[in-house]
Amino acid sequence: MASGNFTEGKILKPLLQFALPVMFALFLQSLYGAVDVLIVGRFAASADVSAVSTGAQIMMTATSVIAGLSMGTTILIGQLLGKNEPEEAGRAVGTSIAFFALIALCLSFLMVPGASFLANLMNAPKEAFDMTVSYIRICSAGFVFITAYNLLGALFRGLGNSRVPLFAVGVAAAMNMVLDYILVNNFHMGASGAALATVAAQAFSVFISLLLIRKITLPFEFRTDMIRFNSGIIRQITGFGFPIALADLLVGMSFLIILAIVNSLGLMASAGMGVAEKVCGFIMLVPSAFGQSMASFVAQNYGARKMDRARKALAMGIGVSLAFGIVIGYFSFFHGDLLCGIFSKDAEVVAQGWEYLKAYAIDCVLTAFFFCFNGYFNGCGYTKFVMAQSIIGAFGVRIPVSYLMSKMKPVSLFRVGLATPASSLVQTILCIIYLFTVAKKKEQEVMREA
Repeated sequence: MASGNFTEGKILKPLLQFALPVMFALFLQSLYGAVDVLIVGRFAASADVSAVSTGAQIMMTATSVIAGLSMGTTILIGQLLGKNEPEEAGRAVGTSIAFFALIALCLSFLMVPGASFLANLMNAPKEAFDMTVSYIRICSAGFVFITAYNLLGALFRGLGNSRVPLFAVGVAAAMNMVLDYILVNNFHMGASGAALATVAAQAFSVFISLLLIRKITLPFEFRTDMIRFNSGIIRQITGFGFPIALADLLVGMSFLIILAIVNSLGLMASAGMGVAEKVCGFIMLVPSAFGQSMASFVAQNYGARKMDRARKALAMGIGVSLAFGIVIGYFSFFHGDLLCGIFSKDAEVVAQGWEYLKAYAIDCVLTAFFFCFNGYFNGCGYTKFVMAQSIIGAFGVRIPVSYLMSKMKPVSLFRVGLATPASSLVQTILCIIYLFTVAKKKEQEVMREA
């Protein structure tokens, strides 16, 4: 099982070959989270659905910090391999392991005792408050496994290997589904059962990934004595990853604020949004997959100083994502009730979820551009711009628009949800401007160095 080299040969075929496993992994990851809501929605009360939705959103925000930082590892390894510096790539892997282990322990230490504060901050409905606290505490206690899963995925993607993360998350999704059914339906544990199933499945996924590492032909030598804190490498990882992590954190916080706004509208609105968010995880699969794949593809070509290949990959990624986005957006807007109905048997929850989903249907088209642009800029290492436009989108557009829409009578989750495509539109415009001005100038300098 070898790693991938994206600096030679065709562009579209290897990009698709890399993106498809990423997409299926994201699908299984969305299924992983959706199963919680699906089974809890079928075999527990609406309060449990609200608890899982709110708790999962909080955990997703914390996880986004890890995912953002681990993207720094993906970029660094990709660029080092593109520059043909395998020894340094091995050191980057070892430093990443030590660095992320420390971060995981710190987050667990903070979030387990702070679960009540977080639930209260999110305006968790009174009927679901204790369940939300329990969900957060259980997931936070197992944060080391969530961190390890994200780091291993980042390492494999940096190597150009997207199949191992796919297999690992597939095993985890299957285990999560079985445990969810047993703990929620048979043992009637509700939101707590869903949380336990999530942590156990993540732990097993990490175990499988570690076993598979032995079967991979690494393009560099890796030794256990490389697992140490290297300040120079940590600076490089955080230099790439911190802006992404901060952007993901602030974007996640913006969605938490929107969730808090929706929670204030009542239990049905809260549960409806929770259902819609699970559907959104599926309808955004293609642009999300190409965004992640773009970063790995571009990082290697940036390191090899082949920016023409990187630009062509960007155009191809946008084209494929846009074609899917138009079709999926149409279906979500006009038939979203069928999708929301998969996750809840409550007619009012389904109706509320469909209203919110209609806004996301518009976003399907915009994210075809936006996600691929972000992947491209991340691969080049222009992560500070990604952070800046994400902050502008989150706090300059998404939160103000959602708040203003929530005050309009009659209250509509569709109008509240319009904050997301409005933000994506602004961010896409900013990306286009940056691509043809600042990024173009930087790339010309890179090509002169070749």
